[in-house]
Amino acid sequence: MRLPLLIALASSLAGLAAGAQAAPARIIPAPVVDTPLEGGYQVTSRTPIIYPPGDKDAQAAAQRLAELLDRSRGLKLSVRPGRPQAGAILFKRGEPTGEAYELDVGASGAVVNSSGAAGLFYGATSLWQLATESPGKGPVSIAGRHIEDAPRFAWRGLMLDSARHFQSVEFVKGFIDRMAMSKLNTLHWHLVDDQGWRLEIKKYPRLTEVGAWRVPAGPAAAADIDPATGKPRVIGGYYTQGQVREIVAYAAARHITIVPEIEMPGHAHAPIVAYPELGSSTPPPATSGDWGVFPYLYNVDEKTFAFLDDVLGEVIDLFPSRYIHVGGDEAVKEQWKSNPTVQARMKELHIASETALQGWFISRVEQTLNARGRRLIGWDEILEGGVAQSATVMSWRGIDGAIIAAKLGHDTILSPAPTLYLNHRQTTAPDGLPGRGQVVGLREVYDYEPMPTALNPDERHHVLGVQANLWTEHMRTEDRVALMAYPRAAAVAETAWSQVGRKDWKDFADRLPAELERSRSLGQPVDETALQVRALGRPVGQGATVILLGAEDVGEIRYTRDGSAPTAMSPLYRDPISTPLGATIRAEAFRNGQALAGGSTIKVDARSIRTRASQDLKTCREDLVLNLEDDAPVRGERARFLIDIMNPCWIYEGADLSGVSQIEVAVGQLPFNFQIGNDVEKIKFRPPTTPDGELEVRQGSCEGAVVATLPLALATKSQGVTVLRGQIDGSAGGPRDLCFTFTQKTVDPMWAVDRVTLIAGADHGG
Repeated sequence: MRLPLLIALASSLAGLAAGAQAAPARIIPAPVVDTPLEGGYQVTSRTPIIYPPGDKDAQAAAQRLAELLDRSRGLKLSVRPGRPQAGAILFKRGEPTGEAYELDVGASGAVVNSSGAAGLFYGATSLWQLATESPGKGPVSIAGRHIEDAPRFAWRGLMLDSARHFQSVEFVKGFIDRMAMSKLNTLHWHLVDDQGWRLEIKKYPRLTEVGAWRVPAGPAAAADIDPATGKPRVIGGYYTQGQVREIVAYAAARHITIVPEIEMPGHAHAPIVAYPELGSSTPPPATSGDWGVFPYLYNVDEKTFAFLDDVLGEVIDLFPSRYIHVGGDEAVKEQWKSNPTVQARMKELHIASETALQGWFISRVEQTLNARGRRLIGWDEILEGGVAQSATVMSWRGIDGAIIAAKLGHDTILSPAPTLYLNHRQTTAPDGLPGRGQVVGLREVYDYEPMPTALNPDERHHVLGVQANLWTEHMRTEDRVALMAYPRAAAVAETAWSQVGRKDWKDFADRLPAELERSRSLGQPVDETALQVRALGRPVGQGATVILLGAEDVGEIRYTRDGSAPTAMSPLYRDPISTPLGATIRAEAFRNGQALAGGSTIKVDARSIRTRASQDLKTCREDLVLNLEDDAPVRGERARFLIDIMNPCWIYEGADLSGVSQIEVAVGQLPFNFQIGNDVEKIKFRPPTTPDGELEVRQGSCEGAVVATLPLALATKSQGVTVLRGQIDGSAGGPRDLCFTFTQKTVDPMWAVDRVTLIAGADHGG
């Protein structure tokens, strides 16, 4: 159900005209109508939660509220059927339908009202958010207000990639819980890809026996021998059908539909390893730890379609979703072009191109799904070969796919890269998580408007909703998946739920601290790196200038210089700080007086002001920039390198060489585990002058004079980070750009800069 925006705005204005002056509710996503009222309501451990006798849906919503209040505030409220009574929290059936609800809070109690099970559930969620607007335990007073709410879009989704890195059943359930708290209702579960097959298929056991396990890339993993097998340890896992049913039921109880994705015809490396007869060329020897686009495609013979029919039959038995996602993206056609059997099949079918063959392939699969009462959904490439009218298109290559799909009469979902691809890093901070190098921050995600302006009103009805994607190539732990999702998933939720007129970045940022505290109270990871303060220093005379960064667009930075912890009343950071060496600055970001994340202690010394991590350096180009994690050590913390793998080259902008005579560079080596086809030939290096190669430092530009050369011989003996030190010609003095490149013969391993430190004459110790 959608409440008309004009009615919603009129109701809000009427509430304000009545004299209500309270602040908007600190709820994410923002409700359609939020009218503050006079008075308030005290919730204590004696407050009952009452639902209509025999109403299982209302009972479930009431129990959900009780559970959340217990976990977050330690309030244990009784839940029971009965008649309305003063002072109680009441769930009742009323006019709002489906996911819509009304919520009233006043001196006599709180009422959640909806005729829909999902509406009661979401109303319970909003009431819990009102009870946790401020952190703390025990009884809480909730300000009076009237809320009317309903979602903007029917599809409000996150995609979880469990193929690249496997997550436990417990994690998936926790992920679903967090989605439910944000009123997201669709989990697109990516279960199959080149790097792993994660779903038990009883008729084809080798899909998980073989396809669910791999050795991670790199020499460190290759040397990590499992004593039980005498072979390198493998990583992976899969979900049994019993576990899947358990997860599906868990999601359904939280009004979340799980849409499974079984990739085809490309991204089929893992199943072809398990069953080589499915492929179109010589099969690969093992499931791979490489990233990128593999060339392996399913063939197009009838045995392969029988296999896919069997697989989809078991998938349909497990997932009651109306939709089944079949991928359809990044299917490189070279194997089809070179396979005589495939070419003969094309002639037999009178298919003129490999692109049209993919369209025929997807249409065959769609017939299987339609015959079993399901609808096919795929990435926007499925449009290229032609697809049936009933197919739904998920637009990831920008918004063009959605526009074309809607104009052709297809339903569509907006999921464009890079804005809604949460595998992109969310901060330039050196301790930011690994991922794609382009920064996609919270503000950028929030500001995204999914409805294409190119669509007319009739075509807009085909836009089902919006979805953000968590591709896990670089998220090898469950905590990292959660951190890359939140808080950005909260911004996605507001875009998907709230009406356009209710979206306002300043208002969202005002509500964010309360949302962060809710997550902390439940022990749910939130990435605070982008909200913490970091520093860049520059030498100035005998002292330094320090620039404070962090919490951009979200909060304000407060700082101290006397060693005390910053408060909301500490000096506001506006301009770079001039300070003597040896000073300590403490800084923290606040929003409306409330701290956003932990504080930072910044020690200003001769090394720190001349040190830059790779994330602080500029890449010479921006072809394929990644924030990559070292492959060693196998267990424990690893270094992270920002690197353009197509052009490994870094620039230290405006490096002050005055008095500098030495340079220290920490370097590491990465396995080149990227499937980029012939593009690998575009990666060029200068030839080495020693057997192991060198790091060359040039002044002014990457074609400038060499001012330092650091041999890599020492670093080749280590799988981790090695610190190289040498002389640098700083005679030119003053600010100069320094360019760092490696000489080498091949791309594997690929060398990377971890950090650079310029050392002045007085700092040559150790």
